[in-house]
Amino acid sequence: MRDRGRDPKKFLFISGLKMETGNGGSNGEEPTSWEELYNINLIPTEVFLKFRKEIQGFRVGVNLELYNAPMNDYHAKLVLKPLAYERRWKFIYEPLHQDVQLVSKKIPITKFLNLQVGVGHSFQLHATGWKWKLTTCLGGDGVSRIRNKTSLGLCPGVDFRFGWRADYVLPEITGALGTDAPLFNMNSGRLQASLDRIEAIFTNYDAT
Repeated sequence: MRDRGRDPKKFLFISGLKMETGNGGSNGEEPTSWEELYNINLIPTEVFLKFRKEIQGFRVGVNLELYNAPMNDYHAKLVLKPLAYERRWKFIYEPLHQDVQLVSKKIPITKFLNLQVGVGHSFQLHATGWKWKLTTCLGGDGVSRIRNKTSLGLCPGVDFRFGWRADYVLPEITGALGTDAPLFNMNSGRLQASLDRIEAIFTNYDAT
């Protein structure tokens, strides 16, 4: 059944009250399908294999990084960093691209904001430069965003880390009486979640 005096929308009739539901847009568009409003992608765009060895207060690692979006790519890295918490740096060498980098660990500025700085040299381009980056687990463009990493220890020396992202708009319920607005209006919200990265980490601890 449809109200001829309104733009085409979906109506529900519960207990004799007319209830209008939609995607919360103010432009009068048709409601989006539930598949588009709530979508969870479990196919990762990045797969990392990390092999680590701890030797006398240092960690030496070999990272094999596979990317399938936005384009297929492959990186191999040698990583050296101290285990001491106060020595917040790591050295990275990429033999395929002939790049070396000295990068700081993420330095907390606030509860949700981190700063990372680094300097690097490219032997192919014969160039040296530095960069800095501000990162946060919250953000997004017009919506709220959570970006986080979840670690899972399978057994001693074998860990998995999952990088995931969730963009969301919380549901909202509004209503009016004695106006042209509907008595009951529900914005169903939106959730777009994805599993961005899977890391398999194999660590050989120093026996001494």
